[in-house]
Amino acid sequence: MHTEETPFLKLDGGKCYIHRSTLAEHQLSYTGEKPFSCSECGRSFATKLNLIEHHRTHSEEKPFPCSECGICFTKKLCLVDHHRIHTGEKPFSCIECEKSFTKKLNLVNHQRVHTGERPFSCPECGKCFIKKTGLLDHQRIHTGEKPYSCAICGSSFTNKAGLVRHHKIHTGQKPFSCSQCGKCFAQKSNLVNHEKTHTGEKPFPCSECGKRFTKKSSLIEHQKIHRGEKPFPCGKCGKCFTYKTGLIYHLRTHTGEKPFPCLDCGKCFTQKSSLIKHQKIHSKKRSFSCNECSKTYTHKSHLVQHQRVHTGEKPYSCEDCDKCFSRKSHLVEHQRTHTGKKPFTCPECGKCFSKKSNLIQHKRSHTGEKPFSCSECGRCFTVKGNLERHQRTHRDERLFSCSECGKFFSQKSHLLEHQRIHTGDKLFQCLDCEKSFTRKSHLVEHQKTHTGEKPFICSECGDCFTLKGNLERHKRIHRDERPFQCLDCGKSFFQKSDLVEHQRIHTGEKPYPCIVCGKCFIKKSALVKHQRTHIAEKPFSCTECGKRFSQNTGLVEHQKIHRNERPFSCSYCGKSFTQKGGLAEHQRIHTGENLFSCSQCGKSFTKNSALIIHQRFHTGEKPFMCSVCEKGFTQKSDLVKHLRIHSGEKPYACSVCAKRFTQKPDLIEHERIHTGEKPYSCTQCGRCFTHRSNFVKHQVIHSQLSVISKSQPAVEKPLISHTPILNFESTNEDKS
Repeated sequence: MHTEETPFLKLDGGKCYIHRSTLAEHQLSYTGEKPFSCSECGRSFATKLNLIEHHRTHSEEKPFPCSECGICFTKKLCLVDHHRIHTGEKPFSCIECEKSFTKKLNLVNHQRVHTGERPFSCPECGKCFIKKTGLLDHQRIHTGEKPYSCAICGSSFTNKAGLVRHHKIHTGQKPFSCSQCGKCFAQKSNLVNHEKTHTGEKPFPCSECGKRFTKKSSLIEHQKIHRGEKPFPCGKCGKCFTYKTGLIYHLRTHTGEKPFPCLDCGKCFTQKSSLIKHQKIHSKKRSFSCNECSKTYTHKSHLVQHQRVHTGEKPYSCEDCDKCFSRKSHLVEHQRTHTGKKPFTCPECGKCFSKKSNLIQHKRSHTGEKPFSCSECGRCFTVKGNLERHQRTHRDERLFSCSECGKFFSQKSHLLEHQRIHTGDKLFQCLDCEKSFTRKSHLVEHQKTHTGEKPFICSECGDCFTLKGNLERHKRIHRDERPFQCLDCGKSFFQKSDLVEHQRIHTGEKPYPCIVCGKCFIKKSALVKHQRTHIAEKPFSCTECGKRFSQNTGLVEHQKIHRNERPFSCSYCGKSFTQKGGLAEHQRIHTGENLFSCSQCGKSFTKNSALIIHQRFHTGEKPFMCSVCEKGFTQKSDLVKHLRIHSGEKPYACSVCAKRFTQKPDLIEHERIHTGEKPYSCTQCGRCFTHRSNFVKHQVIHSQLSVISKSQPAVEKPLISHTPILNFESTNEDKS
């Protein structure tokens, strides 16, 4: 070797070798010949040295130990490379970027990053690799081969590095520690990525949106979002995912697998990150605090979302309506209002929802579950937000005040609804009739009048209702439950709103004034009815006869006349009525109950309306004026009758002789001429009369005879029988 002996020359390539054996081994790389085979596994090698080194993998012989740390190696070359870790020597440097390496092979592989060379291609899919080991690992994806198995748990891996990383899970070994915070990692690559959180380094930028990442793998996954690429489909439902981890988490929703249990409460989770977040609840650790208001949070993401409250930042905007949101989840939920998508279905009734939280709340209507209870009164709620609002009623806490009138509210939503009274805003419009509402809930209720939907059915009587609250109030009628009692008179009511309106009778409060005439009312509905008298509006018409009404209730009651429906009958005399109020007024005739008394003369009445008319005799008030002759009337019905004098209208015709009358009572009396009916009979003499007025006059005769008989002798009694007044009925009957 030290002489100038001519070396062995390979003629075709020109490469020179000192030993002939070395030249022979080199020539085998061209011929592809591998004459040395392993008796254990049959693998072949080009050189005997390679076979000897391979045999050590079966015998597990590692004859080359490290004098520094004691780790043993099968090859001397591997020991030499390992020594450089201790000495820090990196003799192989890249001329492009000056990066240094402990092994020449690593330098060769690194230089391919600059040149873009990927000499190892997969024959199955054509994918190319920088290293041959990368190709071998990749080919195992196609073959499904996982030759490296864990002796502890049996998990298998395609490459040895994966097995080594896995072993650290069992041993708990984390040899790579951060010099800044002391956190330890099982893999060096994880430590390198972690250190970037301290330096803020994000060397991998996205060419599409400019977003930067600490890992190249994170950049590759992010770019799939721009390309719309979702290469991981679910075999159960077909849903596709951008990331494989997303698919793994999704598959657990089908299998119900929750492999991460909490040791404190036993609750299980599909993701480890969810478990870590949950465990902070038990430790009550709130590591993230807001610099503005000092509020603390268990998760950094919650702090970031909270800080947008102070900054007003809303980074997520809707492409359809340009509305902006502070959270991406809120944007996703909002976009479903445009698409109409409702992906969450109730397994009980099939109802669909756009939010999962709404589905969870809805399911409680089937189970009857109310998990949120008030510690003050024990009342339970299905939604936590409802409990929080309820608790403010105990504290009398009203955080939100109106800038216009100073009124306070316990909820911000109530304040916003109240402010619409001042502004007159009605944001929610019905597409069918263009009627507008201040609340969305009122619009939803109104739309049911168009669809006729009444989903809430009473199990007692079968009546249907558009709202669940109306059904609950209706059930109190069957139970005869009146939970709202007046403290002044003891009267009880089914609904709280009825009690509030009733109490105004005692207080004299009339909060609803008419802007036209200034008249005030106890109920808003009464004001609405009254205002229609000014504009003569009657929006509700009968399809049978065309008669119009100012209120829907009036139309409903009127339609019972056409159907001859009288569901309310008197238990005393059997008379039937179309309205319950009419029955109540009628029964007072039997009981003699007069609830409404005049403060002027003490006279009592069965109806409040009759008292109001009576009081006008004392005050002289005649609010109903004739537009033709300006004559005044105490009752509207009297005005209507009077107007027929001017118009000559006679709407009531006799079916026998076609004679017409201005009033219905006149027609009824006239028809008795044809039928011969005489419903008024005298109890003293048995005489019958067609008209009530003649009956009254006849009774006066008996009263006069009674007075005369007491004041005069009995002999004069026959003279009374010849008085002309006795023939009054027959005379009047003949005239009629």
